[in-house]
Amino acid sequence: MGQRPPYPSDLPDEAWELIRPVIIAWKARHPSFSGHEGAYDMREIVNAILYQARTGCQWRYLPHDLPPNRARGSTRDPAGPSRGTDAAARGSAAAARARSAPALAAKLSAFFVVFDVLQIDGRELLHLPYVERRARLQALFTDHALTAPWTLCPMTTDPAMAREWLESWTDVSGVEGIVVKPQTSRYMPGHRGAWTKVRRRDTTEAITGATTGTLARPQLLVLGRHDQDGRLRAVGRTVPLRTEVAHLVAEHLTAADPGHPWEGVTFAATWGSRDVMDVRLVRPDLVAEISADRSIDRGGVWRHPLRFRRLRLDMGVEDVPGFGQGPAGAAG
Repeated sequence: MGQRPPYPSDLPDEAWELIRPVIIAWKARHPSFSGHEGAYDMREIVNAILYQARTGCQWRYLPHDLPPNRARGSTRDPAGPSRGTDAAARGSAAAARARSAPALAAKLSAFFVVFDVLQIDGRELLHLPYVERRARLQALFTDHALTAPWTLCPMTTDPAMAREWLESWTDVSGVEGIVVKPQTSRYMPGHRGAWTKVRRRDTTEAITGATTGTLARPQLLVLGRHDQDGRLRAVGRTVPLRTEVAHLVAEHLTAADPGHPWEGVTFAATWGSRDVMDVRLVRPDLVAEISADRSIDRGGVWRHPLRFRRLRLDMGVEDVPGFGQGPAGAAG
């Protein structure tokens, strides 16, 4: 850490040792694009981020003995609709959120959920099979009597128990599903390997607001839901439509009238991408039944593409669940 005086927000030694292998592995795959490669210690960069998050100060007001703003690189906004918001505005919004962090921390409990251990006392454990790493992780919790906010991610070898977790625990916002890992698998940074993520999926409805391709041959649908103010908010897009499904949908699409709520809105091609989809706005009066997972951001936007199931010609847009109601489905 060097000779600077410590700040209350600094990462403790034991916490740094837990996350250091992950940080170092991530950094190895993401070299600097701002010209400061190797100029700043990674732990100090983390400390700078924690200082900003705890105090709510603007990045340019970080103490001079912490790495400057440019050292932390940049992040891209999640995929979804935007209106050309510039980087300065996004930074202001992030700073505003950070200023509310202390109040949120006092109001809401936070937990550090641990699902694997990659290093103990400076010894790398990546080469060990998962069953051995799991045993050492459990021993850490036992030997150090770790309790909340430290939380050991549960694990089972019972298929019935795993099914129960998939059905019941995913009712909690942010819990997408379960991960299946061979007990002999080694940890390979940046590679899922033989691990399999099983997401819970639910059937629900959304309103068709735009499409890619043409009205005669739509490729995928951009879907929305109305918020409390009656505005049509984009909630996600479907996977590409099969040929026979595209023909069926095309029979019911109508070009948008002037004043469509998404006029001037752009949509990212994929989550985290700056590429923009070329869309055709359509009259938002067609309801689609979709299959969606539990990964929802920004209060009501699905992170992953949705699976189109069928048109709900028996439903009106007023029957569709509102923005932020997640997988809730309409009756019928």
